[in-house]
Amino acid sequence: MVPFRKMHGLGNDFVVVDARPAPLPLTPARIALLADRHRGIGCDQFITLEPGEGAADVFMRIHNPDGSEAGACGNATRCVASLVMAETGRDRVVVRTISGDLPSEFLPDGTVRVDMGAPRLGWQEVPLAEAMDTTELPLSLGPFSTPSACSMGNPHATFFVDDLDTAPWQEFGRQLEHHPLFPDRANIGFAQVIDPDHIRLAVWERGAGPTLACGSGACATLVNAHRRGLAGRRARIDLPGGTLQLEWRLDGHVLMAGPVATAFTGELDPLAGAAAAAG
Repeated sequence: MVPFRKMHGLGNDFVVVDARPAPLPLTPARIALLADRHRGIGCDQFITLEPGEGAADVFMRIHNPDGSEAGACGNATRCVASLVMAETGRDRVVVRTISGDLPSEFLPDGTVRVDMGAPRLGWQEVPLAEAMDTTELPLSLGPFSTPSACSMGNPHATFFVDDLDTAPWQEFGRQLEHHPLFPDRANIGFAQVIDPDHIRLAVWERGAGPTLACGSGACATLVNAHRRGLAGRRARIDLPGGTLQLEWRLDGHVLMAGPVATAFTGELDPLAGAAAAAG
């Protein structure tokens, strides 16, 4: 049995296991079973800690609940950073992902702020299926049209809506995630700009569906809203699970700050689902 920690950032929840002492026999099929909310522990993403190298204090591997690997997760980064800072007694650490290094720090108010790096704005970097301006995509489905796209280590498309409460975003989120324009699928954000410094956001996450919060989606939303002239470089972003504070600095980096929490701890069987994977 392997110890695990169930953590969340604004209700965006994670199973976190530590594979730094030794690799764990976790396949995508086993991860999918452990992430299942009816047959496993249940989570929006499954997080594996691996040894850090060089400037990195830890390597964070991210899997979606369908077992696919993700490149970034802002809420999980804050959770992992808080664990490593507690271990080391330091207020600043670097979390490495397959998409790059994410410097993180404790703030005086008890929240954790992560430097999510610079957004990738080219169509190949998102990626999109063909060359186009990522500020306004020629994409329409149902009541939603002309989103903006960027990558925050994973692909995001943001649709801007007049009223998030009445927008049927869950009805169309799954279809948009799998739209042919997104060869690697995409996280789909639905944003209502209240003021230039205040945005409401709901996200259909790639491989996870609707979640209470999406940190990288909030970053992408601020970037895309600013590019469209709808917001400034700083904004409060309200998600179903709570609020994140965002800043897109002039040097291009996006900073995201918010709370973290541990729900419970326990032990899991890393061989769970082995029979299903073999069969």
